[in-house]
Amino acid sequence: MNTAPSAVEPAEHDEATEWRTRVAHAFSRAAPHYVRRATAQHAMSEHLLTHLPSQAECILDLGCGPGELTARLARHYPDHRRIEGLDLAPGMLAEARRRHPEAIRWVCGDAAMLPHADTSFDLVVSNLAIQWCPDLDRVLSEIRRVLRPGGRALLNTLAPGTLAEVGHAWTRPAALLEFRDAARHRRAAHGAGFRRVEVTARTERFHYPDLSAVMASIKGVGAQVARPGKLLTRSDLARARQRYETLREAPGLPVTYHLLTLDLER
Repeated sequence: MNTAPSAVEPAEHDEATEWRTRVAHAFSRAAPHYVRRATAQHAMSEHLLTHLPSQAECILDLGCGPGELTARLARHYPDHRRIEGLDLAPGMLAEARRRHPEAIRWVCGDAAMLPHADTSFDLVVSNLAIQWCPDLDRVLSEIRRVLRPGGRALLNTLAPGTLAEVGHAWTRPAALLEFRDAARHRRAAHGAGFRRVEVTARTERFHYPDLSAVMASIKGVGAQVARPGKLLTRSDLARARQRYETLREAPGLPVTYHLLTLDLER
């Protein structure tokens, strides 16, 4: 049965629409540089690949970005019948089409309102996308809806403590989302009706030579530290650089991600 969108108050709807627009715009702007700058994100996607089922015919990559993981999934399952990459950002999808002309369907859509019929997929994969979705419960309910009975969802997301060093360097940075912990994801998955829920946690640390490289790494994936309408001054940058330098380690300036991998079965 299709799940109808829940009713929302106009103010709530406007706020959600504004959020989706801002996220889509930020990621569209980042699209041309994403593959080069998102080395941390690519590294974390490897954990998903180790959990893949042996067979899958219909596959959805949720929050596919420029399509690198989608294309890998297409190669991993050469006998697939259908593979789709879905993203909120039109710019990311344009980059995906340019980089991957093979027979992959690229779809612009919202993870909380998937444009697919019930039981459409054997496998849903998502690497570092659902933390951008305000309504986790609705997203996981949508993922379960489009999965066939026995289908799997493999989702990477981020937990509290992620980008703590960036938070130390900047005062109240807008880039830092309200990350949700493992217990919150388990509750949402059980509430969505998944019959098997496994959540594993690990810490991933990456190093960069200077603040500019750190900022490129998060801007390159659509994040930002300036709030809308607020320009960063040279003084802001100097203070952030000074504060970040206090954290320097031998390999460089650290950036820590607290990674959660959700393995869910309908």
